[in-house]
Amino acid sequence: MTTIDHAALYCTDLERTRLFYETFFDGVAGDRYHNPRTGLQTYFLTFSGGARLEVMVRPELTENLLKASTVGWSHVAFSVKSIGAVDQLTTRLQDAGFSIVSGPRTTGDGYYESCVLDPDGNLVEITV
Repeated sequence: MTTIDHAALYCTDLERTRLFYETFFDGVAGDRYHNPRTGLQTYFLTFSGGARLEVMVRPELTENLLKASTVGWSHVAFSVKSIGAVDQLTTRLQDAGFSIVSGPRTTGDGYYESCVLDPDGNLVEITV
């Protein structure tokens, strides 16, 4: 049996991204890792159910990240407890100034979801 251990996301501001996933998705960050030789800095965030997200920054890659194409991961999805929880979290994110891309709504394939952009413009889906 194969399972996904974690997903990883390059970002332009490590602390801002960590705080976003902690504040709005209840992620719990481990210790900050820093490799002085390569400049890589990371946090692993753990979410309920055991899913983990590694957020990473490398100073020399930041400029390239800002110019990146849309090739790569489409989105990361967080499941919350209810339709009401989707609505409430979407409102919190909107009130905090984050861009709501779609929803909350029921999609054609039956999911109730909304989509928001994280601080670097990565698509985050909130679903039941």
